[in-house]
Amino acid sequence: MFTIETYFSLQFLLFLTATILLYEILPQRGRRLILLLSSYVFFYSISRKLVLYLIMSTFSIHHFGLWLADSQNECKTALAGIDKKDRDKKKEINALYLKKQRRIMAFAVLLHIGVLLVLKYSGFAITNLNSFFHLVKAPLHIRMRRFWVPIGISFYTLQAVSYLFDVYRQKISADRSLLRLAMFMSFFPQIMEGPICRYSDTSEELWNAKRIEYSNFIAGLQRILYGLMKKIVVVDRIDPLVKEVFANYGAYDGLLIAVAAIFYTIELYCDFSGTMDLVIGTAQIFGVDMPENFKRPFFSRSISEFWKRWHVTLGTFFKDYVFFPLSMSKPLKKLTSKARKKLGNHFGPLLAGAIALFTVWLFNGLWHGAGWNYIFFGMFHFTLILMGSAFEPLFVKITQKLHIKRTSKPYKCFQIIRTSILVVIGELFFRAEGIRTGLKMFSRIFTKFSISSVKSGKIFELGLDRADFIIIGVTVLLIFVISVLQERGVHIRESIGKRNLAVQFAFYYALIMFIIVFGAYGQGYFPVDPMYAVF
Repeated sequence: MFTIETYFSLQFLLFLTATILLYEILPQRGRRLILLLSSYVFFYSISRKLVLYLIMSTFSIHHFGLWLADSQNECKTALAGIDKKDRDKKKEINALYLKKQRRIMAFAVLLHIGVLLVLKYSGFAITNLNSFFHLVKAPLHIRMRRFWVPIGISFYTLQAVSYLFDVYRQKISADRSLLRLAMFMSFFPQIMEGPICRYSDTSEELWNAKRIEYSNFIAGLQRILYGLMKKIVVVDRIDPLVKEVFANYGAYDGLLIAVAAIFYTIELYCDFSGTMDLVIGTAQIFGVDMPENFKRPFFSRSISEFWKRWHVTLGTFFKDYVFFPLSMSKPLKKLTSKARKKLGNHFGPLLAGAIALFTVWLFNGLWHGAGWNYIFFGMFHFTLILMGSAFEPLFVKITQKLHIKRTSKPYKCFQIIRTSILVVIGELFFRAEGIRTGLKMFSRIFTKFSISSVKSGKIFELGLDRADFIIIGVTVLLIFVISVLQERGVHIRESIGKRNLAVQFAFYYALIMFIIVFGAYGQGYFPVDPMYAVF
């Protein structure tokens, strides 16, 4: 049976080539069907019969969207028959239909989130309940049932929820075309790892199914090659060291644990951002502009800014559909008003904001996985962001007294390095097998720190030799230089595209050869499974 394990496999590249060829030779209607069929073939190849979850989710939001739209139209019709001066009657009708629409939304969201909770989190919940029963010596034990979880369910579930919320808020019209909605939900480049698109981002471009333009093809190819370089040269090469140290941390000193934590952070960034390069590049070939999911996060000067640059579409989802609705709810508005009077204009609003922020980061941690280390990861960032907001006025006063110019380059560099260190610490706990393991590894960095592993050459016996370290260093430096140029507003891909064909193809040839020569594959290397697809 044909199986596509990752976006970076030869099977996917062949599948993509076949899809492009079929897409280009067919008329518009055929191109739509090819995109839809390819998407379901791709998803079936990675999930088999679990594709039914995607199909049910698509049918569900199509039905609920139309139900909401019909209720909204009924409300407009009812209001049209009321005298303009009769405001009380209009309020009564609005309230009646709004209540109905809220019930529809509650049922729809509970259905989709409920399926996600059962599939991904029931095992975690039951394990902890059984541990609690054992602790209190209660004669209870809940039998655990295992579920097969479709790859990418967290991504397409959030897309489904965002679609329903946008219909409910009347930001978009409910789509009466099941096929167009199915294309939005299943588009094959993004189905495994996102980005989490809104309906208004991609639905029309997918449905238009324009012919492939040369400029889009070249721009998409550039992005795909860049993603391949990150994945094959960096991620697959780094992985053996990361796995070894995290699995047997007790055998290694603090320096090696710190190196493994830094390497894991690099691995996770290159894996996810490299995948996004391939996904966005593939979509661009078909004339679909997807939202960016990374905006050079390691140039961030605070943790708050970091999360505005890392996994951007997840952050904006939580901001629009969790943080703002909670912080603008009546109970929290009342709390803010009372807190402002007692705590002042700075700390007062922070109290209600902290409740909404806590909820966001609890969800964020759990979204990444069912485990206490993921919850700890969420709470770690919640605490840092809240403390940063709470003590910002104090930091300003301290820098003023010390005559430190906050806009100076040295201070900005300090902020960037500080933020990066905090990110690495967070990722150490994220990767560790549980909170206790994370705490032990973190403590060993300080209590068992030694450079003997470098002097003795032990660092080169963990799956990477000196040549590997050099290749990783050169490639990461190249990615860093490209990021610096992008941060300064240099449009590298556009600049390459303006060169004559000989220069362009020389560049592409050099990049392809770099990937072939320095890529980590073949005997001794095992491709890393898509890291974010399991979250």
